[in-house]
Amino acid sequence: MSAPKVLFGFHAVTVRLKTAPESIVEVLFDASRRDARMKQFLVRAKEAGVRLIEADAMRIAKLAGTHGHQGVAARVQAVQHAQSLDALLEQLEASGTPALLLVLDGVTDPHNLGACLRVADGAGAHAVIAPKDHAAGINATVAKVASGAADTVPYFMVTNLARTLNELKERNVWIIGTAEDAPATLYQTDLKGPTALVLGAEGAGMRQLTRKTCDALVRIPMQGAVESLNVSVASGVCLFEALRQRLGD
Repeated sequence: MSAPKVLFGFHAVTVRLKTAPESIVEVLFDASRRDARMKQFLVRAKEAGVRLIEADAMRIAKLAGTHGHQGVAARVQAVQHAQSLDALLEQLEASGTPALLLVLDGVTDPHNLGACLRVADGAGAHAVIAPKDHAAGINATVAKVASGAADTVPYFMVTNLARTLNELKERNVWIIGTAEDAPATLYQTDLKGPTALVLGAEGAGMRQLTRKTCDALVRIPMQGAVESLNVSVASGVCLFEALRQRLGD
């Protein structure tokens, strides 16, 4: 069994209580907090049967690695997702579900990654994919910003992103990259079939090889003076447009 990792903040720990309480080793809470939010959290934790430990704010901060823990931190075991991207795609194909994947090329900021995972969860994306050498890994900051989505959305870090995109093509997944100079807009593009939406880091965009590997490029139409959106915002725009189309709205 892998070593326990740490989640902190009400959102991240509450989502774990709801989705996988058996994976929680222990929860540390600040006993000096007696507000309604803490009381509600403790009721939920007791109902889930997890081990609760009273601790002061400094001890929790030491465990979480930050003072922004809201008085709650948990040691947890990793939740098991599909073991590989191939296994996930086979599950989707077997169920007749068109894949919706978010591919992040060069997103190294943990706050951006956490926010991307959160919108991926909200839009029902099946996984987030990133290259091992140009990406942030999952850490406590990512989990906090993701508000629990780091546990619900599989995050696959791949050795060679271009090769992975080509393997997705072989499985009939349409690779759609985002670029400011793309001729077509997101809203002119059919996203109802198996789709991987590829976004690059804000400013730099996708790497050239990643761009060349895409089946099509689209842009988010911008009406104001700002030329680009934060990658997590752009991810949300793209993923929720795919969801809108799939729901038939």
